[in-house]
Amino acid sequence: MNKIKQVGLARVLTGMVLGLMFGVALVPYIMGVRNSSPLVCLLCAALGGAAGAATLPFADDGKSLLLRSGIHLAVTASLFGLLMAQLGAEGVELLVWEAILALLYAVVWLGRWIGWYVEVIQLRTLLGLSPGPSPLKWRETLPYLPFVLFLCNGLPLLMRWADHAVSADVPVLSGLILPYLLLPVGGFCSGLSLGKRQGVCPLYPTACLVCYLPMVFLLFNRTALFHSVMAALPALLGNVMGWMYRRAVPKRGAER
Repeated sequence: MNKIKQVGLARVLTGMVLGLMFGVALVPYIMGVRNSSPLVCLLCAALGGAAGAATLPFADDGKSLLLRSGIHLAVTASLFGLLMAQLGAEGVELLVWEAILALLYAVVWLGRWIGWYVEVIQLRTLLGLSPGPSPLKWRETLPYLPFVLFLCNGLPLLMRWADHAVSADVPVLSGLILPYLLLPVGGFCSGLSLGKRQGVCPLYPTACLVCYLPMVFLLFNRTALFHSVMAALPALLGNVMGWMYRRAVPKRGAER
């Protein structure tokens, strides 16, 4: 344990030194100023330390992993926001920089998480245990993919064709019934079914969102982008509710 702490401290200190060097040497060159203020240098060093902490191994269990990652992201985003504000970013520009940081953080974290999860599966296999669910439960989500393709691709094509077939002045089927009834109900019910059987599957609502996007530009225009949300958001809600039901029912059975 002491060795792990020493390695972690060394990585944090290395990150702080590199961050300080960046603040002293590169920030003035990038911003076109003579030198950096002490606060900017301090924030760069703190950000470097946060980056060094991010290289530490993941926690052993999922809850600790999510908790530590959430705290680290909050600290990193706060330091980065303060630094960008010191460098002149404000308002929408500051939000854009924070969004870029969040996206970069998500990509790096996901890449590390997949590697960590593969190691967990290998360890469980060596111990003769069940390997557990696939990363992000992509394998458990696959059986629902044909329904997603029908809901988000086949059904819009059918509704649009029906509107043209009857020469309707107002596209009731594709413009009203599809986004406000069929997509939410289909997404919610399928997400509920998946959640009750497999738990939270984050790729399912994402698949609903992505699969509908081609239909937006093929059949409608960018004003119909909300159609994707009308499929993805109920799918997410149903998936979470199904997961909650799955967790609650065994407890009720045990109480009886």
